[in-house]
Amino acid sequence: MGSLRTDEVPEARAEAEAKTGAPWPRITLVTPVRNSVAYIEQTIRSVLSQGYPNLEYFIVDGGSTDGTIEIIQKYEKELAGWISEPDRGMYDALNKGFAHSTGEVMGWISATDMLHVGGLKVAAGVFRDLASVEWITGYSTVFTEEGMTVYVGACHDMRLAKGLPRWSRRRFLAGANHSIQQESTFWRRSLWEKAGGRVDDSRRIASDFELWVRFFRHAQLYTVDALIGGFRVHGDSIGLADLEACFRVHDEVIEKELDSAPKARWIRAFRALDQRILKIRKVRYVWRKVVRRALYELPGPDWPPVIRWGPGHWILSP
Repeated sequence: MGSLRTDEVPEARAEAEAKTGAPWPRITLVTPVRNSVAYIEQTIRSVLSQGYPNLEYFIVDGGSTDGTIEIIQKYEKELAGWISEPDRGMYDALNKGFAHSTGEVMGWISATDMLHVGGLKVAAGVFRDLASVEWITGYSTVFTEEGMTVYVGACHDMRLAKGLPRWSRRRFLAGANHSIQQESTFWRRSLWEKAGGRVDDSRRIASDFELWVRFFRHAQLYTVDALIGGFRVHGDSIGLADLEACFRVHDEVIEKELDSAPKARWIRAFRALDQRILKIRKVRYVWRKVVRRALYELPGPDWPPVIRWGPGHWILSP
């Protein structure tokens, strides 16, 4: 069994700062894992091979018995720390890792998923260049079980929208753009602390969605026109095994949030109407094409700008 600790890499960080003229923020990244020997090495290498100069990377194993621990041990000198002990699932493991963390920027990458080349510098560069931004997500990306990139763009419900998806709290609670890809999403520690400082580990699915709902109380979600991370489609995926169960959790979380959200009466009314119309075969196609698409695409003051490369630095672009 390893241990969770905090490491410094001052030489690498000093070299990077000399080249860029500004410090790279420390990134905390956590990987929860249990019995993922077929994928974990690709995940670890996708993180460490980036050579990010100020990375705090923890791996929290739930007591693997399939060779996963031996792979983690190959890389333990490059980790901030790792442990292997029984836990109550992925979200419990994440809370253990984040509890030992110090990074200004935070995120997690599951044991089957991967970061894109340069993804950490994309995330870090945005937070370094744009002080007002607290929460970001990149393009959704899908990998095959073998690790090939096969899809980049809108994911699931976002296919209703053209171009880069955008988010606002009201539209999110009303039912638009629920597929915020966790592997592409990073945030500041200040937002994490304002939102409660932990992931809800009382359930085994969809707690990332519940975390996003809490984040929306305090900050806008900005879309970055870049690749950061991606999701691997594979047979053992907990979320893909029962999407209907995930959607039920989404609805439960939203209904609870609407108890205290502003203008909740109108959002509830729209959601109820939406569910009724989607059950009517003769009108649901037009409803999706007109009303739902407007929810995704119609510009409004609640939309934050997109983050794009300058070049030379990241900028907010209408």
